[in-house]
Amino acid sequence: MPLALASAFGGLALIQLPTLAHAQEQKAATATLGETVVTANRTPQPLSDLVGDVSIIDRQTIERSGATGVADVLARQPGIEITRTGGVGNNTSLYIRGAETRFTAVYLDGVRIDSQSTGGAGWEGIPLAQIDRIEVLRGPAAAVYGSDAIGGVIQLFTKRGEEGVSPYAGIGFGSHGLRKIEGGVSGKSGLFDYSFGVAHEESKGFDVQPASKRTPSKDGFTSPDRDGYRSTSGNLKLGLQITPDQRIDATLLQSNVEAGYDASVSFRTRPPIRFRNDVSDNTLRTAGLTWSAKWNDIYSTRVQVTDSQSVYKTQPSFYRTETNLRGYLFQNEFRFGPHLVTATLERREDALENAPTTSAKLFSQDRSQNALALGYGFVQGPHSLQLHVRRDKDSEFGGKTTGSAAYGFAILPSLRFTASAGTAFRVPTLYQRFSEYGVSTLQPEDSRNLELGLNYAKDGTTAGIVVYRNRVRNLINFVGTATGCASTFGCYTNVARATLQGATLSASQRIGDVTLRASFDVQDPKDTETGNLLARRAKRHGTLGADWRVAGWTLGAEVQASSQRYDDAANKIKLGGYTLLNLSASTQIARDLNLIARIDNVGDKDYQYARLYANGGRTAYLGLKWTPQ
Repeated sequence: MPLALASAFGGLALIQLPTLAHAQEQKAATATLGETVVTANRTPQPLSDLVGDVSIIDRQTIERSGATGVADVLARQPGIEITRTGGVGNNTSLYIRGAETRFTAVYLDGVRIDSQSTGGAGWEGIPLAQIDRIEVLRGPAAAVYGSDAIGGVIQLFTKRGEEGVSPYAGIGFGSHGLRKIEGGVSGKSGLFDYSFGVAHEESKGFDVQPASKRTPSKDGFTSPDRDGYRSTSGNLKLGLQITPDQRIDATLLQSNVEAGYDASVSFRTRPPIRFRNDVSDNTLRTAGLTWSAKWNDIYSTRVQVTDSQSVYKTQPSFYRTETNLRGYLFQNEFRFGPHLVTATLERREDALENAPTTSAKLFSQDRSQNALALGYGFVQGPHSLQLHVRRDKDSEFGGKTTGSAAYGFAILPSLRFTASAGTAFRVPTLYQRFSEYGVSTLQPEDSRNLELGLNYAKDGTTAGIVVYRNRVRNLINFVGTATGCASTFGCYTNVARATLQGATLSASQRIGDVTLRASFDVQDPKDTETGNLLARRAKRHGTLGADWRVAGWTLGAEVQASSQRYDDAANKIKLGGYTLLNLSASTQIARDLNLIARIDNVGDKDYQYARLYANGGRTAYLGLKWTPQ
């Protein structure tokens, strides 16, 4: 029913929006369209000028969500699904338009985050408490960002200091013994601005693999205990405006998450043995230094050096993997009236150290990628045009060229048509090529994408539909038995193709003090060879929500729904669909003190993102935040 409502709401909005708009007085463009976005083309641009499918999540939305993980916030956005093996802190995957986790390029304050072991960002290790803003670009962007951006790009930003001094402090309590505390200060004085924040969060958790989810004769037994987590993070951002046209920015972030999980069981016994609970330790460190300069009205440059380190390890069942990424960027921009030309030189250095057991030999490998990217943008009157081409040369696999073209036309001042096409690729991870399960001759995964969009925005009303088709070739899968595998357990091979196609509808409507919003995705992410649905991805999912401002309160209700999925590539193990109702309330209870309350999964729905792994059921959260004006 909620999915039907979301679809009906989206479709009804698309049909009636012009009528609703003309019934009101003409007003200036909404503030939303005036926002500046950097993710689409790696340079600041007004949202109204973009051709790409972009969403923006601000700090107010993050705080009101009451979420404890970045992925939980993103899961409420159009075109995005997540899976997780348990609670916060456990392994988390994110799919944009059905594309694998490793097909999303992720940046934190411009610093690339990735794992050369599993592929893709470790979402469970990114601290939501330090994030001030999120930009999501759906669709391939390798012609701008290089390897990995087959499904999209997500940029995370920490807070930047503004004029004056702005301290803050907050506490929160919730279900499963959740406790969190945070504090920080930001400000600006003269040419110098700064932002500093720390946060600690811990929860007793719940049993992520309860006995009710397992069949002893088939699945073995695991430790019947609560799998909690503990997270500690800190962030520092400094800026110096040397001259009106010269600026230096420096960022530092560190996060550590320890989470309990149930170790896998590879044998059976009677009576069942209670096994010791394992603990994972996930540490993320990022650092970046940027010099931005505007030399005249035409020419500006940006020079950036970034570094990130992701370390994942487990005890007492030992495993350790460490990925280090170093990036160098030299970007040039030339502006001539409505024309923007960019030329970028970029270098990326990847290094992996992997120790599967305490007795196994340490596996270590590195590589580098050099790239030249050219871009052209044109915005004038009703027309918007974006062209990009990029050549990447990898020290291991050689060269790869990608390109994209996007065009937007304003049919009316409030109604815009867009069309785009692009190619993208993902280089195999170092683990996939050089570990004991690796194959050094693996080729990059690549894709070709086409999409069309129609967007409406006027007088507090927005609506949009995007239709896309993304063909992915040379998909890398782990095959248990294949010719040429060095390991008897199998190896990685380029064996599959996939087609990611579908449509995303979204709409919002402000009626007095009430804001309605909805998104609905119909997709068919399938294995082209077998025709099967790709694992853990639904054919339909969506959200339907409303926010009501009344008597100093902001009250919210939201429905999240998903159709059934399969836990395996063969489509033999079914995961049921689910519908969740979430309620929220926030208000200012004193001059500088705000209260946030939230109940998620009000109906206590029993559902699974992954087979055998439970979710937390009905959860409640209550938080207070002090932000003096």
